[in-house]
Amino acid sequence: MIKDLPNTTISKVSKELVQIREEGGAVALGRVLTLLIETDFKDLEDSILAANEASRAHPCRIIVLANNEKATKQSRLDAEIRVGGDAGASEVIVLKAYGEASSDPESLVTGLLLPDAPVVAWWPGIAPAKPSASAIGRIAQRRITDAAAQKDPHAWLSNLAKNYAPGDSDFAWTRLTLWRAQLAAILDQPPYDPVTSVVVTGAVDSPSTDLLAAWLEMKLKVEVSLVRTVRGKAVAGIKGVKLIRKSGDVEIVRNVPDVATLIQPAQPTRDISLPRRLRRDCLIEDLRRMDSDDAFGKLITKGFGTNRQAPKVSNKK
Repeated sequence: MIKDLPNTTISKVSKELVQIREEGGAVALGRVLTLLIETDFKDLEDSILAANEASRAHPCRIIVLANNEKATKQSRLDAEIRVGGDAGASEVIVLKAYGEASSDPESLVTGLLLPDAPVVAWWPGIAPAKPSASAIGRIAQRRITDAAAQKDPHAWLSNLAKNYAPGDSDFAWTRLTLWRAQLAAILDQPPYDPVTSVVVTGAVDSPSTDLLAAWLEMKLKVEVSLVRTVRGKAVAGIKGVKLIRKSGDVEIVRNVPDVATLIQPAQPTRDISLPRRLRRDCLIEDLRRMDSDDAFGKLITKGFGTNRQAPKVSNKK
């Protein structure tokens, strides 16, 4: 069910929520957090879809704040309340703020937060330069951004390294979970001779490639070379990792979506599942913890510095 509230106020939205709950039996019991989404009008429905899917693993109240200061000079707030099949396992409140009504995001959402529940802020698109100091970020325990959605992903990571605060996280890091797990599993198998160097290959616009290179350099304490490639139609993001050892190189290469080839010395070449993670997958993982992601914090503040060079495109495709 979708309830439209044109030209409304936060007080009226709150009262309507109570009425819907009393009449339809939709309750906030079992909601474990409030997810605040700050986005633009263009990305509104895609963001809600990802949040709805994530809410099936983490039941929550979703508050979507779509700002459009330039749309009209008139101060106006339109709202929607979505429950039932239109809201996944959550209840969704969509706030479309125009003109001066969009100037104070914190006041718009404060009265709608679930009591005594943690708050997570998510920027699916362009994020504030310092998330923890933004109007929405100040009231959130966790703050989720996406470097790949910024105008300059590499500059964004450098900026985040300077402005990082405990509780910050980024989808560029969350997209690495499957890669990190696969690489850790390889290194746990014999032979156990050390890695002497690493080559990481990825698209020129892939911030996850930067973070993976920095993570391997920090963990293995070896030189990691970055090879930038033109973004391909079939495979975006990370294309491959080569671990160089005396006993023979180990290489993971992803030439097609969702599947990578594992090449190891004295072993048959085989295919492994290595899909590119969707927004939904990243959001589900990030909502599993309300405390700070210390691994990401250490990486972005201490390990990322050596890989901040401007991206260069190689001749590889």
